[in-house]
Amino acid sequence: MLIPQALLEADTLTRLIEDFVTREGTDNGDETPLETRVLRVRRALDKGEAVIAFDPDSQQCMLLLKRDVPKEWFNQLHDE
Repeated sequence: MLIPQALLEADTLTRLIEDFVTREGTDNGDETPLETRVLRVRRALDKGEAVIAFDPDSQQCMLLLKRDVPKEWFNQLHDE
């Protein structure tokens, strides 16, 4: 299920992005400051290049590149 970022409070969105960019395996040796990595993700969300997805089975939120999201997920978003 896709979650429009506008539905999240600003602090919640920031914590979600920070969790994503600090997760083990996401930095790949990148020494870029946390603030810069957060800004990059925020820009990708703003541009529609990335999306927020919620998995009801695991109760987890995740950030995904739009190109990696199954097309039917977007249909579900518009059907609701």
